Amino acid sequence: MPIYEYICKDCGARFESMRPMKEANQPIHCKSCLSPNTYRTVSVFFAASEGRSITSTAGCASCAGGSCTSCGHH
Repeated sequence: MPIYEYICKDCGARFESMRPMKEANQPIHCKSCLSPNTYRTVSVFFAASEGRSITSTAGCASCAGGSCTSCGHH
């Protein structure tokens, strides 16, 4: 089951909840103040492979940030 991150609009608390995908956008009460006035936020993560970052969005205009053979960007 995925873990989703939420922010409370009333107290500003950030919290996580393990929920089925079909319930990801359904209302959930804040774990701090119990307010139902919350929203799901984007989760940020980092991944690395052999010491290289594989989540970078930096790149050139022709490959839009991914690896490509036209410019040799990795």
